[in-house]
Amino acid sequence: MNRKPKPISPPMTPPPLPPIPSSQSHKTLTPISLMARKSSLLKQTLIVLALFILAVYAFVNTFYSPPVAADADTTFNKLSQQNSNIEFKSSKVKVYMYNLPRKFTYGIIEQHSMARGGLVGPVADVSMLKYPGHQHMGEWYVFSDLSRPESERVGSPVVKVTDPGEADLFFVPVFSSLSLVVNVGGPAAAHRYGDEEMQEELVEWLEQQKYWRRNNGRDHVIIAGDPNAMLRVMDRIKTAVLLVSDFGRLRVDQGSLVKDVVIPYSHRISTYTGDPRVDNRNTLLFFMGNRYRKEGGKIRDLLFNILETEEDVVIKHGTQSRESRRAATQGMHTSKFCLNPAGDTPSACRLFDAIVSLCVPVIVSDSIELPFEDVIDYRKIAVFVETSAAIKPGFLISTLRAVTPDRILEYQRELKKVQRYFIYDHPNGAVNEIWREVSQKLPLIKIMINRDKRLVRRESSEPVCSSLCTNQSGLITSL
Repeated sequence: MNRKPKPISPPMTPPPLPPIPSSQSHKTLTPISLMARKSSLLKQTLIVLALFILAVYAFVNTFYSPPVAADADTTFNKLSQQNSNIEFKSSKVKVYMYNLPRKFTYGIIEQHSMARGGLVGPVADVSMLKYPGHQHMGEWYVFSDLSRPESERVGSPVVKVTDPGEADLFFVPVFSSLSLVVNVGGPAAAHRYGDEEMQEELVEWLEQQKYWRRNNGRDHVIIAGDPNAMLRVMDRIKTAVLLVSDFGRLRVDQGSLVKDVVIPYSHRISTYTGDPRVDNRNTLLFFMGNRYRKEGGKIRDLLFNILETEEDVVIKHGTQSRESRRAATQGMHTSKFCLNPAGDTPSACRLFDAIVSLCVPVIVSDSIELPFEDVIDYRKIAVFVETSAAIKPGFLISTLRAVTPDRILEYQRELKKVQRYFIYDHPNGAVNEIWREVSQKLPLIKIMINRDKRLVRRESSEPVCSSLCTNQSGLITSL
């Protein structure tokens, strides 16, 4: 829409100013105020232009320039990661392994072989010696672990040091369990070997060592997997961290869960490598082992009398032999449940055979202690039955028959998850778990070392608090 042009004012006559509101009628715009107004608009324009230029510069620098800042951040992050790795490595517990006289390590292997006619005398090259397989050969695997170069001990919770002055803990790699059986099972005229003499000589050697004397052995670790291992000298080494299968032979002032570590037996049958299944396991309950045991193991004979006539139950006497292991492997791999009564002490190797077989353990041992119970809930992988209930005719079998196939599969899946914890030659198996638990003892060890330094020795008939730990929990069945 076109507007009519305003009439042109006469030359030299300024145009009329717009009307001023009454409220501002007293103000008059002068040429100076007009110039200030123009100057303000110019400043605003320059500011907007400057911000626009900065925005363009930032955009170009971000997307088209070399990422100098990003490289600096990356370098900083890498350095931080390296420092973190260094701190992590330095935070690991440092373990020094004694270079024991040969008679306490490879010498025992030689004695075992000579007692069976395998050797006529010591060998020059220890690499020719093979540690014999048995249920307490965990001592060999722990020794072998610390014998390897540190670069090969990937994932270990502890770091091996060669300078004893740097060590937090000291490992004594005596083959105490093998020593017990040197003369067992050999010919009648076997080479004479004295296990008790070995124990005495070992402790005499230890008591001469600077680092043993420094803290009375509290920061030392000794493996005694067999319940009878090192018993003769136990009172002289009880301050050390003991790696034991149970506390059946130890007094409360000698061993406890407070300062010691429960380790698994070495399983003696083949590991089941298949998937969890029930349809290929036709036997309800399986047991093969020594029927007649002492002390707590007397429960075995009672269970034999109750179970040996039950349908789809296999329970038979067997000893440690190659043929027995072959039969036990077949039996456990084809059974839903495996019976694990107490032996001469609360624990027995068949529990660990059952675990690696995915055969659900039925534990009838009221005083049993179990390995790695800080990370394993055994109720998920085993059935616990009180001894007094298990020997009631019909109770155990009726209880197991009531377990559904789906529930058995749940047990098997959980067993599959924890199998590695009980396999000594697994790269992240029993050995690493043992060291993890040992390393957790270090704070207590330091407390007791410092406590010993300040306390006045006083005689008491009560066990010291560093060793006392009794199981006060009630009996619980998982079914």
